Amino acid sequence: MATTTKTGGIHAPVQPSPELSAIVGNEKLPRSQVISKVWDYIKSNNLQNPENKREILADDKLQKVFGRDKCTMFEMNKYISQHVKA
Repeated sequence: MATTTKTGGIHAPVQPSPELSAIVGNEKLPRSQVISKVWDYIKSNNLQNPENKREILADDKLQKVFGRDKCTMFEMNKYISQHVKA
């Protein structure tokens, strides 16, 4: 029986845009790893609103990805998906 590897959907490698590469690096990564690296960046730079942890306060690098000063964690994926291509 042949083994299959997951290569579609969230596991498909995507190429980050130059703006997103400043946060996650320039190599192709699965979308799940891109999101994970963005969260690592947010947490290590203390970019969550202390009064509302669901809100992300964008620094200069994240503003280039989000196109705004802040967004919610639920909106974040929408903005990130505009900065990756298969």
